[in-house]
Amino acid sequence: MKLFTKGLLLIAVPSAVELALLGVVFDAQEQTTQAAQWSTNSKQILYQAASVIDPLLRQAARVRTGIVVGDASFIDRHAVWVDLSDRLTHLEQLVADTPQQTARVQRMRAAIEAYRKQATEISQALHDGRNIGPFTADEGRDMPAQIAIFNDELNALIAEESRLDAQRSESLNETRTRQQYALIAAVVGSMLIWAATAAAFARNIGRRLDVLTGNAERLGDGEPLMPPLSGNDEIASLDAVLHRTGARLRVAERDQAVLKSRLEARAAELAGVNEELRQETQDNEMFIYSVSHDLRSPLVNLQGFSKELQVSCDELNSVVDAARLPENEHRRLTRVLDGDIRESLQFLRTAVTRAAAIIDALLRISRAGRLEYQWQRVSVGRAVAKVVDTLQAAIGERAALVTVRDLPPAWGDPSAIEQIFSNLIGNAVNYLDPSRPGRIEVGALEPGVVDVPQPGVPRTRTYYVRDNGLGIPAAYMSKTFRAFQRLHGDVAKGDGIGLALVRRIVERHGGRVWVESAEGAGSTFFIVLPEQPVRIA
Repeated sequence: MKLFTKGLLLIAVPSAVELALLGVVFDAQEQTTQAAQWSTNSKQILYQAASVIDPLLRQAARVRTGIVVGDASFIDRHAVWVDLSDRLTHLEQLVADTPQQTARVQRMRAAIEAYRKQATEISQALHDGRNIGPFTADEGRDMPAQIAIFNDELNALIAEESRLDAQRSESLNETRTRQQYALIAAVVGSMLIWAATAAAFARNIGRRLDVLTGNAERLGDGEPLMPPLSGNDEIASLDAVLHRTGARLRVAERDQAVLKSRLEARAAELAGVNEELRQETQDNEMFIYSVSHDLRSPLVNLQGFSKELQVSCDELNSVVDAARLPENEHRRLTRVLDGDIRESLQFLRTAVTRAAAIIDALLRISRAGRLEYQWQRVSVGRAVAKVVDTLQAAIGERAALVTVRDLPPAWGDPSAIEQIFSNLIGNAVNYLDPSRPGRIEVGALEPGVVDVPQPGVPRTRTYYVRDNGLGIPAAYMSKTFRAFQRLHGDVAKGDGIGLALVRRIVERHGGRVWVESAEGAGSTFFIVLPEQPVRIA
């Protein structure tokens, strides 16, 4: 049963009992009203009965006076009889629900009619001057026979009505008492029923809520749950959800244990791979350093021997010229000495110079990974100013305009950060488009434009170097930061390791670098550097 249905029953059951109690109260009220009406009716009857006798006695006195003085004017009072008739009619209406009293009123009316008829005959006799002797005997008594009958019936009616009035008054008091008791019983019973129903409902719901709360706590503590609640109400549904959640959590815990073991195994493998990679990187750097160092001596020797060969060739030319050989032999030796050998020596010296430049580049890349940085707060604006001053001659030669915005400080090595901007600004100057005025801008993005701060992650600042130079083709973008990858080699000289050094230095600072470019429109290099100390591996 749903909680809504239980709530309706909680309201409906006491309400039904209250309606029954209200029915009892209303019945008692109706009985009290009826008893009060009967009591009031009895009092009206008594009052009306008492008001009937007085005009009749006054009329009897007038009749007696008319007989004595012989004047019919005392008897001729028709209004009296009309008044008596109206009062008897009203009295008859009041006692209509009591047949015995109604019969008495009818006999009283008959007695008054007989007395009225007798009074009319006396009045007629007086008007005619006839003898009224037959009427004097009855009128001489204290009360005529008809009035005596009327009086007897009236007294009997009053006595009966008095008895009924006493009985109805007592019944009224009893019904009022019952009404009070019924009202008190209704109020007290309603309160008890509401209290009992609410207590039963609260005890049932409270017990189920205790079980639900206990299961929730057990679920939070990872303990086994109590048996599911019976029923189909919302609490039972929530408890069923808790049990299903507990079952899913147990499955998830088992899966988590399996995944954890796999993750630990993968972490161990990754640690091993990282250690191997670190060792290989270190070995590569040592190999590059060793090879570069070892190759430098042979290259120096090759360069020296090539010069010696050049000197020897010059001496041979002098000897050939002095030997006065035949024209054909002289021309052939001269062609060999001045042509093939000299050209070969020139190619040899160029290759030696190129090999030396590559060895120097490899040494710089190797040193970039092995240098110990002096970590401190670096004024990026001061570092960029030094770079711009150093490149002032090239900037003036290109007639370029360099704009330096406000640059907030960063956390890193001063020389390394200066080297980053030296390579980027130098490339921007070298690869300007000679067909239009050069524009170079160095600045910093507002915080949160690129990198949104996250809890536990050091704050960073994003700097940029923007130019309107030749730009980078889309096909070459993926190779931009690789070593010995040169674009527009006919525009500027270089060994192709500048951007590779920039990426290596930025990564050692815990940042990142990327470029946005369009061929023919220019390039923008973005550098993210830490704003506060960060642990670098």
